Amino acid sequence: MTYKIIKLSLVFLFVTNLSYAQWNKGKGNGYYKLSASSLVADEHYTSTKDKDPNITRGNFVVSAYAEYGLTEKFDVIAYVPLLARVYQNKQVSRTSGNVINDGESVNSIGDIDLGIRYGILKNDFLALSATLKLGLPTGKKSGGLDGSLQTGDGEFNQGVQLDLGIPYKIGNQNMYGKIYSGFNNRTNGFSDEFQFGGEIGTKFNDKVFLAVKSANVRSFNNGDATGTGQGVFANNVEFTNLSGEIGYYISSKLGVTFNYTTILSGKITYAAPTYSGGVFLDIQ
Repeated sequence: MTYKIIKLSLVFLFVTNLSYAQWNKGKGNGYYKLSASSLVADEHYTSTKDKDPNITRGNFVVSAYAEYGLTEKFDVIAYVPLLARVYQNKQVSRTSGNVINDGESVNSIGDIDLGIRYGILKNDFLALSATLKLGLPTGKKSGGLDGSLQTGDGEFNQGVQLDLGIPYKIGNQNMYGKIYSGFNNRTNGFSDEFQFGGEIGTKFNDKVFLAVKSANVRSFNNGDATGTGQGVFANNVEFTNLSGEIGYYISSKLGVTFNYTTILSGKITYAAPTYSGGVFLDIQ
């Protein structure tokens, strides 16, 4: 259970991609992003929320994310981790200099997320939408000598989520706020999850986008999956994170982003920050 790393990165990336408050895109409009993220950790949160050291492990993901407006009410969403690299550094004795554990790595595609969003309500005061998300078991569920280097958990999950966004002003500056909550049904004996979070953001001179976000996952602890404690996709993972994101529009449609995410608390997950950056195309 000390090696829960890919799931954290994929969940965070899927729900916090740069998209203006998750308002529906509108027919023919879209948002497309190619990004990379990195997390390196030498300690983790245990099942009792304490921190323990571990062999240095890392996660590097190159991903593609897309939102496209099929109609004024319906958007389709896709998150595809094109390359998921999970690795472990070699462990060397400080006294003898001997190698205790060799370094190793696994490279493959990760678990793909697909979704569809329906705009329930949208006006000048608020936007309410519902999203159905499907997690496909396209990653590798076992890798490395002990099987703990994984890029997928081997289970098909289904999630539903409600997003409520509100535009507002501080002085003459246009802002937005958003909150969301959702339920993630996991199969193959994995516990179901409650997910919630929020963000606030603004855009300056149609060039610079700033946002502060938080994502949370809580386990229902209702699964009986065993043997996942030593894998990347552990059962009963929980976390609260906080992130800051900045985006810069090079042109009216093309831009770049950078995101820093820190873990405030967790269970069965790494205690280390995630760095990500990417290039996006915003068509509206």
